[in-house]
Amino acid sequence: MIPTTRVDLLPTELPEDVTVLDVREPEEWAAGHIEGALHIPLGLLPERVHEVPEGRVLVVCKVGGRSAQAAMWLGQQGHETINLDGGMLEWQAAGRPMVSETDVEPTVI
Repeated sequence: MIPTTRVDLLPTELPEDVTVLDVREPEEWAAGHIEGALHIPLGLLPERVHEVPEGRVLVVCKVGGRSAQAAMWLGQQGHETINLDGGMLEWQAAGRPMVSETDVEPTVI
């Protein structure tokens, strides 16, 4: 069982001890992501797992599928993970703040 939460259950300000891990592809990340998130595409996670800090990790992707895979795998590696159901699409729909790496308004692609 993968621990899961929804955007509407998260506090407006995420606790400082929670790392947000975004496992989407680089072009998705560039278009819009949660400020302060750690970006490691799902396919690179096994070789970059050492970059994931200890403590609670909120794992996100576009809708929740890739992040569920990452959360399950990270849990097997000893991390305390929770998957964001609905992913960045729900984050954006809830009006939560995002930043982008482009000159346009942040969005989820």
